[in-house]
Amino acid sequence: KQPLCSSLAELPKGTGEEKEQPSFSLHAQSAVLMDAETGRILYEKDGETRRPMASTTKIMTCILTLESGCLEEIAEASEKAARMPKVHLGASVGEKFYVKDLLYSLMLESHNDSAVILAEHVGGSVEGFAEKMNEKAREIGCEDTWFITPNGLDAKEEREGEEKVHETTAENLAQIMRYCVCLSPAREEFLKITQTPSYRFSDADGKREFSCQNHNAFLSMMEGAISGKTGFTAQAGYCYVG
Repeated sequence: KQPLCSSLAELPKGTGEEKEQPSFSLHAQSAVLMDAETGRILYEKDGETRRPMASTTKIMTCILTLESGCLEEIAEASEKAARMPKVHLGASVGEKFYVKDLLYSLMLESHNDSAVILAEHVGGSVEGFAEKMNEKAREIGCEDTWFITPNGLDAKEEREGEEKVHETTAENLAQIMRYCVCLSPAREEFLKITQTPSYRFSDADGKREFSCQNHNAFLSMMEGAISGKTGFTAQAGYCYVG
């Protein structure tokens, strides 16, 4: 899922006239380089293979929360949220936060408990929010994507007698990122959050303070990088979308 190619094909995928793909070593199992203006695929390696996507999931959690228009609302941490494994904010059961603050926690530090607090606040439950995630994925043409969690932790579920896995493809993930930065009515807010180097906030009652640092190294090391999200789980390995 790492767009690391600098040598591009000149024609859209599927014309039958593409130039030969460049020869170089790419360690990613799947990768896609997409023209964000048009959605055209310029390069791919197993771009349509379904794989777990770890915390790159959180770009969908973020954009759905932004589009819900509830940034100034207060969300409360449930027992489920407080049980989330590291990386986490360390929210306690009943602790309250402003939604906008949790989005920085989500995208800069990739906190798993913040993702659950947001999902339960926006969707009523993790399951309800996952339905919204899958609806949005279909809306933007991502037919090979299935969301179960708002944070990207490895997950499986039974749905109508079929085992479903939390997964996407490099191509679909690029489509989702394209939506976040180019097409969503909340794209400016998405970019503002994901470009922020660091952010400090307190819980809604002012009892505890938190500090977040942006872990997307590409923002400072690659000219032209404007947004991105890292991810890692045992099943997914290291993932990146930008």
